[in-house]
Amino acid sequence: MVQSTSDTSVDFVLEQIETMVASEGGTLDVVSVDGDSLKIKYTPGVNEECPECVPTLDMVTQFLTASLGIHAPHIVNVEVS
Repeated sequence: MVQSTSDTSVDFVLEQIETMVASEGGTLDVVSVDGDSLKIKYTPGVNEECPECVPTLDMVTQFLTASLGIHAPHIVNVEVS
């Protein structure tokens, strides 16, 4: 489970995205939340039967950016590594 931040709207988005990546064995780790920036470490899971089912780094970045734009628009810089 992704660790909580001091921002409930950011936590909501992270929980939703983590549910998606966890279904394929992936994890999200908060590196930092600083003002308008969020840094996340994404560790993809493995699905040998359906490798294309595992979200890519770019997909996770897009999902986070879009969801934060709706639920936490004050976060404008998202870095996923």
